[in-house]
Parts: sequence; C-alpha cells; structure tokens
Amino acid sequence: MIQDFKKLYFTNVIPYFKINFQYNNLEQIPKIIKIQINRGLGKAGQNPKILKKSIEEFRLITGQQPIITKVKKSIAGFKLREDMQLGLTVTLRKEKMYSFLERLINLALPRLRDFDGLYPNKFDINGNYNFGINDQLIFPEINYDEVDQMLGFNITIVTTAKNQIEGLALLKKMGLPFRN
Repeated sequence: MIQDFKKLYFTNVIPYFKINFQYNNLEQIPKIIKIQINRGLGKAGQNPKILKKSIEEFRLITGQQPIITKVKKSIAGFKLREDMQLGLTVTLRKEKMYSFLERLINLALPRLRDFDGLYPNKFDINGNYNFGINDQLIFPEINYDEVDQMLGFNITIVTTAKNQIEGLALLKKMGLPFRN
C-alpha cells in the first residue's frame, strides 16, 4: 500500500514534473510532507462523553492518538476561558500519512453522497490543499450505531509545492479526484 504510493510518485509524478515544469533536480519536485486533521468541538468539548467519542473516532480513522487543543487566552465575548478544551488535531507523516491518503481516495471519498470531485480552488498560495468533510461515517472504521451526532473535520494536505498550480498537479498525479 505504501509502496504503491512511492511507486506512483516515481513512475507518474517525477516524469510529469521533469517534462512539464522543467525540473532537473529531484529535490525540486514537490512532494507531500504531512496531512493534518482537525476537528473543532466548540462548547461540545466541555462534554466528556462527546470528547471521548471524538478521540476514539480520530484514533480509529488515523491510527494515532489526537492532541486536545485548548484555549490559550480567555475571551469573555465568546465565553471562552483559558485552558478550555475546544478541539482535536492529528498530524500524520510517512507511512500513516500514505495509509490515510489511500483510504481517503479509495474508500472514503467515493462513499460521499453526490460526490463529483474535490474543488480545485481550495489551495493556499503555497500549494497546500484544505478541505472539510461533514460526515465521519464515510470512513469504514466508524460504526454507524455508535455515532451520536455528525461531527465533521478539516483535512490539510501540506506539500513542498511553490504555488497552487504545482500543488494541484501533484495531488492530481497522486490520485486525488478533482472536479473539471
């Protein structure tokens, strides 16, 4: 599985970038560095039951223990107090990153209702791709009967691309389905 992505990178991505972007050095060719997954819980983060379920879902989906994000500074207007639990985050690298990416492309995204592809305009100026998923049930690891409420999450794919065009080309060649 991980070997497939490495093989895909060497057989599809490197020749494509050498021809179309005139790169001579292999280190110049963009690659995926990490995938970051975040879930904001808001007030639900104060409920231990919801927090525990979210941690377990993240553990099942990513294979890694999530970090609980907390408020750094109290803001009275938003009713936030310092050290209040607000969300979860996981950073995936190397083997776990490729494993998650493969499950996302081959299993999760095709299970989305009316899925036509990802929007290609969600890149930042550095070539990193951000998108959100509203339903955690698209991952086969999550049991439908154990889900109390739908909680989505944000996924950021961080690349070494220099701009949006290179980032889009890299992720298309790696197999992410984009709209035309």
